Amino acid sequence: MQSEAAMLELVTIPCLKDNYAYLLHDAAANHTTLIDAPEAEPILTALSAKGWTLNQILLTHHHSDHIQAVPALTAATNAPVLGAAADAHRLPPLARQLAEGDTVAVGSETARVIDVSGHTMGHLAFVLPGYAFTADSLMAAGCGRLLEGAPAVMWTSLSKLAALPPDTLICSGHEYTTANLAFAATIDPENRTLQTRIADTARARAAHQPTVPSTLALELATNPFLRAPLLKAQIGLPNATDAEAFAEIRARKDKF
Repeated sequence: MQSEAAMLELVTIPCLKDNYAYLLHDAAANHTTLIDAPEAEPILTALSAKGWTLNQILLTHHHSDHIQAVPALTAATNAPVLGAAADAHRLPPLARQLAEGDTVAVGSETARVIDVSGHTMGHLAFVLPGYAFTADSLMAAGCGRLLEGAPAVMWTSLSKLAALPPDTLICSGHEYTTANLAFAATIDPENRTLQTRIADTARARAAHQPTVPSTLALELATNPFLRAPLLKAQIGLPNATDAEAFAEIRARKDKF
C-alpha cells in the first residue's frame, strides 16, 4: 500500500508470514526511514524499486520478527538503528537510545516517541502528523497479547494512542485483522460499523490486499479493546473500571 500525507510517502511492505514493515520517504529532503525490520529481501527490493537510500531504522520492540533483518539491512545500507533505551540490552546495537518524550527527525517531519508498553515492556510507538507506527500495541481491530505488561499498563498505552487525531493512520505490525474481527464480533455483535469492516476486510484479503494501515477513527468505532469503556454491560461488568473492562476483553481474546 502507498499513501501520502503532508510531505511523506508511505510504503507498506509485507514480510515473513504476516508481518509488515514500513518505509516513510520525504522526497524534498531525500530521506527514507524504515520502521521495523522483519525481513531484508522485501525491504531492500522496495528501496531499490523506488530508488531510495535508507537513512535510518526505527525499532518498536525486541521481538525477533521485528528486528531480525537489522544485520543484513545495516550491512547493505549502513543505516543507523534507533530503539528503546529500556530495551537496548535485547535489541541490535543502537546508534541512539530513545524514551517517551524524545523526538526523531523523519525527513522534514518530526516523530514523537511514545511508550506503549504492554505487549512488551519498552515497546515504542512513533507518531507523526497523519501516522502512528504502533507495531504490536494497537493493532487493526485488536491489540498485542500481553506477554510482559499487566492489563493496566496496556490500557494506559492504548489510551495514549486513542487520544491522537481520528484521521491518524494506524500502522500496525501484522496481518491479524480477520481473526481480530471474528473475535470482536463475539463482544460487539450489534455494531454495524464492525459488520461493514468484516465485509470490507474479507474483500481485501480475497484480493490479497493488506488491511493495514487502518484509521484511528475506524479503530475507535470497531476495535473492542478501545471500546472497552462502552462494552461493560455487554461483558457483564457494568461497574468495572475502564482498565478492568479491557482486562476482561483481553482475557477472552486470549482464549478465543
